[in-house]
Amino acid sequence: MPIGSPKPQTVATRKYEKKTGWMSKSYKMKKEVVDDFAKACELAGVSQAGQLMKMMQEFIEQITNEHSE
Repeated sequence: MPIGSPKPQTVATRKYEKKTGWMSKSYKMKKEVVDDFAKACELAGVSQAGQLMKMMQEFIEQITNEHSE
């Protein structure tokens, strides 16, 4: 649970995220790459989070397949 005296909506949101398996991650990346990625996602009409998840899943599948052969 959040620290301190969180509002009821914050508590509900954290409970929902835990129940459904969502989490936030923070990475330090070069600003130019981040900005270019945001522009590319906008041009493609996709969300940045959705595209990152797609690329992560594709990478997981690729590596899993390479190591299972």
